[in-house]
Amino acid sequence: MIHVENLGKFFTLHNQGGVTIPVLAAAGFSVAPGECVALTGESGAGKSTVMRILYGNYLAAPGSSVRIGGLDLTTAAPREILALRRETLGYVSQFLRVVPRVPTIDVVAEPLLALGRPEQEARARARDLLERLRIPQALWQLSPTTFSGGEQQRVNIARGFAHAYPVLLLDEPTASLDATNRETVLSLIEEAKAGGAAIVGIFHDIAARQRVADREIDVSRFAPKVAA
Repeated sequence: MIHVENLGKFFTLHNQGGVTIPVLAAAGFSVAPGECVALTGESGAGKSTVMRILYGNYLAAPGSSVRIGGLDLTTAAPREILALRRETLGYVSQFLRVVPRVPTIDVVAEPLLALGRPEQEARARARDLLERLRIPQALWQLSPTTFSGGEQQRVNIARGFAHAYPVLLLDEPTASLDATNRETVLSLIEEAKAGGAAIVGIFHDIAARQRVADREIDVSRFAPKVAA
């Protein structure tokens, strides 16, 4: 489901005289359906950069190939990437970004409604996830922008797991969670794997990583070589 070849990435600092900062060089890996791969490496190694490239937020360097579900993101049109995100590619980031004043239950149901699922089905799935993640029912009609950080994280997770995405990107999904909700999230990841999802995740929680990841990729090994 995920196949990366010769992935490179650099950033050009236009406000610093056009200085170029190389981040990744010749990165390559694949992720099969039903497999969870954890990205590891020191802070600044490029883990988040890889995730953003996989989601289509960052452009890869020329010569890279990043294929998800058969679509090469390096050559895909914006409409193709949007369709991929709607149908195939889910992303649970560390931060909740929603339109203000939209009720929580609608935020969680939105991925299914975008696919044309019946409203009753979408809301039922949203209710199930909100209950599992212990968001009080009294809050469902309120905007999650008013919630605590931990509650927002759980709403974000609920939205990310509402649709059975064939590919999931998880950026610190258990951060800021108590032990009970952490267990629920790990169970959701295991269920997604059992359903055939290909998952790439960043887990600073070592115990969580060891539980759900089938293997690890140290992103540090893709650091560009520095000339002597």
